[in-house]
Amino acid sequence: MTEKEKLQYILNQVEEGAHPSDLVEMIEELDEEQQRELFYRISNEEAALIIQEMDDFDQLSVLQLLTKEKVAAILKEMAKDDAADLIADFPEEEAGEILSLIEEEADDIRGLLKYPEDSAGGIMTTDVIALPEDISADEAINRLREIAPEAESIYYVYVVDPETRLEGVLSLRDLIAASGSTPLKEIMRENVISVPVEMDQEEVARLVSRYDLLAVPVVDEKTRILGIVTVDDILDVMEEEATEDIYRLTGTGEVKGVDIFEASTLEHARRRMPWLIISIMGGLLSGSVIGAFESTLEAIVMLAIFIPVIMDMGGNVGTQSSTLFVRGLATGGIAPSDRWRYFLREAKVGFTIGVMNGTLVMLAAMVWKGNPLLGVVVGIAMFCTIVLAATIGTLIPMIFNHFGFDPAITAGPFVTTIKDVTGLLVYFGIATLFLSYLI
Repeated sequence: MTEKEKLQYILNQVEEGAHPSDLVEMIEELDEEQQRELFYRISNEEAALIIQEMDDFDQLSVLQLLTKEKVAAILKEMAKDDAADLIADFPEEEAGEILSLIEEEADDIRGLLKYPEDSAGGIMTTDVIALPEDISADEAINRLREIAPEAESIYYVYVVDPETRLEGVLSLRDLIAASGSTPLKEIMRENVISVPVEMDQEEVARLVSRYDLLAVPVVDEKTRILGIVTVDDILDVMEEEATEDIYRLTGTGEVKGVDIFEASTLEHARRRMPWLIISIMGGLLSGSVIGAFESTLEAIVMLAIFIPVIMDMGGNVGTQSSTLFVRGLATGGIAPSDRWRYFLREAKVGFTIGVMNGTLVMLAAMVWKGNPLLGVVVGIAMFCTIVLAATIGTLIPMIFNHFGFDPAITAGPFVTTIKDVTGLLVYFGIATLFLSYLI
């Protein structure tokens, strides 16, 4: 199929009402010239729906193919929070020109741009349905009919006082079921779950997940409603935060604002090098520990055979413990008051695993090398290494979190380095104590 045929096929799919997510995959196969032609031939509303389904990098790439007038026309069709996110990716001068062309929505978008992008204010939309508390249910339904065509979504109806302070919330079901003359203040639920505008987006996502909300209102310090965060934005936040934690857990970093295939080899290498340098230093330190016990190793060469299995088991347990702890913090499963209780529980788990694996490796060493005392040394070392790994894998991220650092950055290189050094010290320390009996 030629590029021209591909373009025509996509245009036909747009006319037939294909889902924007499916269209995105087709559009990615077009060259830049064909993409530009496509977005000029479809309506601004259709273009907005398609662009909202694209990855951040692809969104910016497509918009940069178009004139500022066309970009402004497309952004006017988007939800204000999505438009604000896109404008924030443009250079400041270009962003200002586009905003001047958007006209009436520009003030709302500028208001969103002043909040940090990872806060409740940064991900909220100002298209919120808020009605006075003293109007009747019938009047509220009539107002909804007027507002609905312009609203991004209508999950809940929020009830406010004359100062726009949040007083209550109604579901559409509550509103329809109520008697027509009943004031909203008599049928609203007063216990409204809301979030402050400065709350971190990860905390917002956790709260929405906990209470199974479709949207959550965002309020200022006087509880005046500023906007809402909808469930589609929460899904994006959860994906973003999970990706960020995975990168940090493995000691790598995402190249911001650049497609993974477009970022240079040097940039990818630069993001990984700091953590790899830590690993090199840890390896050199581990090597110095082995060097310090060179006489022990020369006396009993068989000790070297069991170094890999002890190191690997310690590394696996340490990684498991740190990953579980970081994930527990991220999901809210481990509350601040429960951290030491969780630490003690993980230490018990490490003790149990240590006993089981220490016994297994002890028996294996006895049968393999025919030396019961060697088996005892290796078994005790395995037990101690696993218990240490479990406690270190939990304690190090806990300490970093206590001092305000993201614990995910400690779960990989730092924990591994500390665990390797302590594991070797334990192994050779025990072997040295029993050296006279092993020779």
